[in-house]
This record gives sequence, structure tokens and C-alpha cells, in this order.
Amino acid sequence: MNQSTVQKARDTGTEQKSHVLTLPLENTHVDRSPHTYERWLISKLVRMAGNPPVRFQLWNGDVIEPGAQQAKFTLHLTDPKALYALVTNPNLAFGDLYAAGRLEVEGDLPDLMEALYRAVHQARQKWPKWLEALWRNHNPRSTGISEAKENIHHHYDLGNEFYQLWLDRAEMQYTCAYYETPDLSLEQAQLAKLEHVCRKLRLKPGMTVVEAGCGWGGLARYMARNYGVKVHSYNISREQLAYAREEARKQGLDHLVEYVEDDYRNISGQYDAFVSIGMLEHVGKENYLPMSELIKRSLKPDGVALLHSIGRNRPMLMNAWIEKRIFPGAYPPSIGEFMQVCEHSDFSVLDVENLRLHYAQTLGHWMDRFTENEDKVTAMYDEHFTRAWRMYLAGSMAAFRAGSLQLFQVVFTHGDNNQLPRSRQDLYNFPAAPEEV
Repeated sequence: MNQSTVQKARDTGTEQKSHVLTLPLENTHVDRSPHTYERWLISKLVRMAGNPPVRFQLWNGDVIEPGAQQAKFTLHLTDPKALYALVTNPNLAFGDLYAAGRLEVEGDLPDLMEALYRAVHQARQKWPKWLEALWRNHNPRSTGISEAKENIHHHYDLGNEFYQLWLDRAEMQYTCAYYETPDLSLEQAQLAKLEHVCRKLRLKPGMTVVEAGCGWGGLARYMARNYGVKVHSYNISREQLAYAREEARKQGLDHLVEYVEDDYRNISGQYDAFVSIGMLEHVGKENYLPMSELIKRSLKPDGVALLHSIGRNRPMLMNAWIEKRIFPGAYPPSIGEFMQVCEHSDFSVLDVENLRLHYAQTLGHWMDRFTENEDKVTAMYDEHFTRAWRMYLAGSMAAFRAGSLQLFQVVFTHGDNNQLPRSRQDLYNFPAAPEEV
């Protein structure tokens, strides 16, 4: 979106409906030295953040070193208002300022974010209540049926061409890959993830599967192609569905795969398997119990379900900047909140796996490819969009490295189902990843 398009959107009042980022852009020209209290604010900010190894360079070139340790990173602030925003609400302002070019980073961005996450995690245990209130993240936006469409449009309908620049070229997977060995390529690891999921579901030819939230349809095509099952996949992103349907047609799989443009809450019928990869974090915890009931009535008596979701070690709101600018409505559940889906409908949990470090490696691969294509991304949108997504990918990678985010795969079935495997040995009889792609 170029500047004239942005201005036209503002003039017509449509800016809020745009799925391209809006950011607090300011005239950052200043010609004064920092005040004494502004230096004090920086020192206070650093202490409250747990004394990360960060120095600040201010708008006039003055440098403020960290007092507790040697600096590994430098943050350049272009104007006093950037400092005030950072002090008032760093959870929102850090990403906004970076995307707007009012905060520059000297040093590796993912490493910086990891250092900040680790320092803040330790420091927040001693925060006074007024600081907790000041720096709190806000509640996520609604995930009702109409709101969910706008939330999905905001993120997933940016254009298939954009995502093709940096996702895998095998099945366009925008979820955690599975690295059986650390040297796998992104394509191998994403196909290994699909195989790993299919094995956990114990798929056999002739079975029926329903998928809630199918992305670009890669899992449905993989299940149909490799396991001979019939799949009904639900999605409300038109961009993704157009791609998925065309790929199924080209691969001769459209007789086995039906991509349904509808909300997951409208799933009907009974199936041998229920699967959802990367959607629970967009459902909203107020919808966990209705989703549990949906899965219960969708599963045949010996059916198996698998949910794959970003999560937390304990309940915590999504980072304010991610929720506002990148993923509206997002809420990664704690493992306890996750279990509400299982407990409410008397499901038996068969398997829980945490792939946290797999997601960190996945994001590393995505970020490498995104970096290689930044000029193309900027040409599609603008420099601020590119900087925002660089921050999003780097911050997400750092969050998985630091343990701020988890990745849960949970397998469960009806509580009275006795058609169960005695062990998980069959999941690992032979490698899930192909030798080459």
C-alpha cells in the first residue's frame, strides 16, 4: 500500500478496515539535548526491565550505558516522544516504534528480544502493582463469528504471494515444523510435521477427517494423497481457500478433499478424526467449551482428535503489539486452559507433546527467507510493514527460545473408547521426514 493509498483510506474513513498496518508515524526532528529527567526515565526503564544488556543512544547522539553489565545491544531513539511511549507501555510501543523507524536496533534482533524476554520474566516477579497495571497487555479482541472473519482477514488475507516468499515450498505450512534431526530443511521438516500428525491420528484408507482451520490446505492434501482418507476442511480466509482448491485440483485430489468456506462452529456430521493445526490460539478461551462440545459430537465412537496450538506455561495475555498489529483476537492458552477442551466433554488425553524448540527453528528458517525477500515485501507494501513483520518474526523466535511461548500437540478421544494403541512406538518406526524434497 503506497502513501497515496494510505491517505485515500484516511480521507474516506476506511483506514480502520484495512488489513495493512497503521502505525504512529511522527515528525521525529528534534534539535535539543535530553533533559535530566529523561535520562532518569531511561535508567528507571532499564531497572524495571531487569537490567538487560542494552545501552541507549538518544536523538542528539548521547549514549547511556547500562549500569549492571556490559551492553551487547544498542537502542537508538530518534525523538523524546518515542522515549515517553516506551516508558508508558513498552509492550505496545517497542514494536510500533521499531516498525515506524523511531527505534533502531544495533545488534542481532532475535538475540536482543530473547535477552529482553528473559530479563523481564525475572524482573516482573518484583514489580509493584502500579507498574503491572501500567504495562499490562489488553484483553484480546472478540472472536465471535463476524469478528473472527475480520481477524482472519487482517492477517491471513495479506496475499498468497507474500506468504509464498518465505514459507516452505512443499505445502505452504504457516505452523510449527517437526525437526526429527536439526539438519532438516524447512520443506523436509514441514512434511515431517504433516506425517507426524497423520501417525498420531492413526489414519487408514477410507477414513473421514474434518479439519478446523486449514490454512492453504496442505495437511488435507497430504492426508488424502498419502493415507487415502476423505477430508472436509473448514476455513474463512478466501485467499487461502482459493490457493487450496487450485492445488487440490492440480494434484487430482479434489475428489477426496472438500475445502469449505465456513466457520468451524458450523461443522456438521461425524468423522473418524478431528484435527486443528494452529487455530486454537485464535478461538478465544470463552469458546473452548462450545468447541469441546463440537468435537464430541463430530467424532465417531472410536474417533481420535488432535489439536496443535501455541501455548503458555501459565495463563497470560498475548503481547499487546502482536495482538493489535499482527494477530487480532489471539490468545495462546496455558496447558491447563487447553485441558478445558478435553475435560469438559470427558475426553481421555492420549498424548501431549511440546515442540517449543521446533517452532524456534521453524521461525529461524522463516526469518532467513523473509530477510532474503525484504525488498519484494517492501515493494508490495511499504518499509514500515517490512519492519513490523521483521519484528514479529524475530520476537516470536525469541519467545520460543526463552520459553515465553510453547507449542502443544494434544491427542485425545472419547473417554469410553477402548480401541487405543498400547504404545507410541509405531510413531517412530521409520523417519517422518522425506529424504529429499
